[in-house]
Amino acid sequence: MKPKKMDKRLFGTNGVRGIAGRDMTPSLVLSIGMALGSMRKGTVAVGRDTRTSGPALISAVKAGLMAAGCDVVDCGILPTPALQYIIRQRFDAGAMITASHNPPEYNGVKIIEPDGTEMGDEETIVLEDRIFSKKFDLAGWAEVGRESNGANLADGYLKSVVDSFPHNIGKGMTVVVDPGCGAAVSTTPEILTRMGCRVFTLNAQADGTFPGRMPEPSVEGLSSLAEMVKSTGAAFGVAHDGDADRSVFIDDQGRYVEENCVLGLIADYVCGKQKGAVVTPVSSSRLVEVIAERNGCNVVYTPVGSIYVARTMIGLSQNGTPVALGGEGNGGIIYPNHQYCRDGGMTAAVMVSLLVEKTRPLSGLIDALPEFHLVKDKIRITDSLDIISRLKKAYSSESLDMTDGIRINRKESWALVRPSGTEPLVRVMVESEDKNVAEEFYQEIMACISP
Repeated sequence: MKPKKMDKRLFGTNGVRGIAGRDMTPSLVLSIGMALGSMRKGTVAVGRDTRTSGPALISAVKAGLMAAGCDVVDCGILPTPALQYIIRQRFDAGAMITASHNPPEYNGVKIIEPDGTEMGDEETIVLEDRIFSKKFDLAGWAEVGRESNGANLADGYLKSVVDSFPHNIGKGMTVVVDPGCGAAVSTTPEILTRMGCRVFTLNAQADGTFPGRMPEPSVEGLSSLAEMVKSTGAAFGVAHDGDADRSVFIDDQGRYVEENCVLGLIADYVCGKQKGAVVTPVSSSRLVEVIAERNGCNVVYTPVGSIYVARTMIGLSQNGTPVALGGEGNGGIIYPNHQYCRDGGMTAAVMVSLLVEKTRPLSGLIDALPEFHLVKDKIRITDSLDIISRLKKAYSSESLDMTDGIRINRKESWALVRPSGTEPLVRVMVESEDKNVAEEFYQEIMACISP
C-alpha cells in the first residue's frame, strides 16, 4: 500500500527548514530534540552539513535529546545517507542538521528512524504535537543522557559503498567531484578513489558560506565543473547538494545532464540486471516508464518526496513484490540493495560501474535516450485547493491521477499541477516527446488555472 501525504504544521516534504536565527532557532531545535528523545528512548546518532549555523543547532538538538534521557553519538559533518546508514546499523533514531539544497542562510532538521529512513508523516505529526504542546518526557538528574564522539563511524558507510562493486573497478577512469563545500567533501572523493578512479576535486573544502557555488547544483553553478571535466579528459563530473543525498552529472563533453535522464539511464542499467518495480514520484519524466517497460519492469508512482518513494519500496518488498530501483527526477536515487534512502555517493559509484560495463562515453549514452520535452512553472496562489478542484472538473473525462495534486495523463503527454509543500504556490509540469504538444498543453493548463 502506497503512503499518502498528511498535513503537517511544521515539517515539510523533507524535514523542517527555515532561515537560521529567524525561523530555525536553537530553541526550536531544542524542542525537536526533546520531542524526539521522548518518543525514541535509547541511543541517538546526530550529524550535520557544513552550514555556519550547524554547530549551534546540533548543540541544541543534542541538549534536547540528552535532557530526555537519550545517549547521543555525534558523527560530525557527513552526508545524510551516511548518517542514515550508520543509524540503521545500531541506533534507535537520528537527527541530521541540514537544509539540503537551500541557500546558506537556511538550516533545518531531518528526523531519521531506526531503519535508516526519514520519519513518516504519521509519526512526524505525533512529534509535532509534542513540540506544540510541550509534552516532553524529561529525565531526572541521575538519568540524563551522555554524549560521545562518532566521527569515525562514517568509514563504515564508505566501505559499504565501495564493497558493493568489484575491487578497483574504476581503475583508469578520471572523475571530477564537486561537493560544493558541503557534507560530501570527505566522502565522495574518497569513495571514487577507493574504487580505483583518478579523482580531481573543486569546492572540496568544508565551508558553510559556500563560496564556490550555491548548495543547489545548477547549470550556471556547475560551469567550473564542466570546464574541469573537459580540461582533465574526465569520464564525468559529479556534484552534490548540501547534504549529498542527490547527485547531478556533467558528461564527458562538459554538458549538464538533466536529472530525469540520469534516472532513466541508471534505471536502464539496474533493470537490465534485475527485474522489479521502479518506484518514482508523479513528477518524474515518462522516460522512466519507457525504460522500465523495455526492460520488462513496471513503474509505481508515489507522492513527491523521497520518504514516500522509500516507504513504498519497503512496502512492496515486504509484500513480496521485487523492487529494482527508486528515484526522483532531481538527482535523488535509491538503491534498495544498499539502503532505502537517496544516496549521492552511491549514485556516483554506480555511474563508474555503469560506464565500465557499457564501454561508451556518458555523452553517447545520454544522446541515445528517448527525448522528452518538459515545461516547468510555478504560480503564487493562496487557494491551491480551488485550482485542483477546477482542473479535476475540467478534465473529468480524461485519465487522472490524484496521488499528489492532479496529474492529467494523455497518450502523447502529461501534466502535473500540485501545491508546494513549503510555499504558497502551485507547481506546474507538462511533458511530451513533441515540444509543440508540451507547449500547447501547458498553455491549455494555464488558461484553465487563470481566473
